[in-house]
Amino acid sequence: MTDPTAGSVDADLLAEPRLVVEPGVAARVSAVAAPVLQGMGYRLVRIKISGEAGCTVQVMAERPDGSMQIEDCEAISRALSPVLDVADPIDRAYRLEISSPGIDRPLVRRSDFERFGGHLVKIEMTIAHQGRRRFRGTLAGVEGGAVRLNRDDAKADEDSSVLLQIENIAEARLVLTDQLVAESMRRGKAAERELKRSLGLEPPPAPHANSHRSKPARKPVPKNTKQHRLAAERARRGENDPDRGD
Repeated sequence: MTDPTAGSVDADLLAEPRLVVEPGVAARVSAVAAPVLQGMGYRLVRIKISGEAGCTVQVMAERPDGSMQIEDCEAISRALSPVLDVADPIDRAYRLEISSPGIDRPLVRRSDFERFGGHLVKIEMTIAHQGRRRFRGTLAGVEGGAVRLNRDDAKADEDSSVLLQIENIAEARLVLTDQLVAESMRRGKAAERELKRSLGLEPPPAPHANSHRSKPARKPVPKNTKQHRLAAERARRGENDPDRGD
């Protein structure tokens, strides 16, 4: 059965703003790309411009549920390329690259920090917090406009738990761990099952070990042969059964 609230949830996630954004030229590309992606049903995750192969503009995107397939990347590339050509936010030749966030993904929205609570993350600040810009630790929730981080790199004289303002985060990225890989695999399998159900391809569930099973028919209890013969004889002679009232 389709969840009637699913559409509104996806719409809210699609419109959720990024709190960790790029500066400079990447910001100009973002201003062009974000509306195009949103109109197609995708969310912009990050714009990265590098000098590899002359100049590469990497557009990282995802669906509201966090999924991203090769077909999605191809569709975005076809739609975004002509728009960037017209807007011309970069003053030199470049190669456009569309990618998914990957497992050790950047965290750019409030929902990202909430979704990946309990996972290990690296954070770099634009403004130093307690005299340092780089932190590593486990996400422990979102409090107002800040994220709680339980540090694993704290020294003896430093706080092991810190609140970092999201608006002051330059970059936050998940650290690849066995726990993160396992969760990613679970999410992938769950998404695959949901897709199959929506297409009517999901096979019926296997019967549970304790599910109801039809009981074998009970063998009839043999009648007393002598009593049966006497009853049959009375019936033949038209006599009443002495054990039954008239």
